[in-house]
Amino acid sequence: MSYVLRVGARDDPKDIAGECYRRVANGDIAATIAETTSRMIDAMDTKKVLTDAFGRIKEWVHGAVAELPATAINYQPDDRSNSIGWLLWHLARVQDDHVAHLAGRPQAYVGDGWADRLGTNPDDADHGYGHTPAQVAAVRFDTADDLLAYFDAVHERTIEYIQSLTPEELDRVVDTRWDPPVTAGVRLVSVMDDCMNHTGQAHYVRGLWERSQN
Repeated sequence: MSYVLRVGARDDPKDIAGECYRRVANGDIAATIAETTSRMIDAMDTKKVLTDAFGRIKEWVHGAVAELPATAINYQPDDRSNSIGWLLWHLARVQDDHVAHLAGRPQAYVGDGWADRLGTNPDDADHGYGHTPAQVAAVRFDTADDLLAYFDAVHERTIEYIQSLTPEELDRVVDTRWDPPVTAGVRLVSVMDDCMNHTGQAHYVRGLWERSQN
């Protein structure tokens, strides 16, 4: 059950509290928590929250490479570490892949010519998962311009999908390989989590590079 987009403005908090009390008294505690919590968060507009979250990721991505030369974008603290460029490419690839699957459309990476423009492997199945140190080192960029342009194109696709969301779409099962099965809403949270982790890592590597210059 999704805990968002469930309440109408007509719900009275006092009525909800009374219903909660009655259900707990009858022993239906789990259903009470799920249903009444979902009804009480009608102030949280799901589309606005998701749009804001992904917008913050975009700001962090751009900030990670702002005014950096190619040597910094491709800097690896050691030969088994990820560069800033690789981290941003990887998070863009994951978001492109996952959101394209949710939206039922091809990825932008190969279909829109981004792999050729970036000079990277033109394979939609290549997201960076399982890359060897040699493969990581091979993902290099002369400037951040095309990398940011690819990320921005992916971001726009993500926002477009978010604007199409309905309660039913958020609850739609998209992956049955997990227990419980993954819904579209959970997949979006997973993408946000992955991207936020990698932007933090990119900023950390930037800090290491800046320190190495002193």
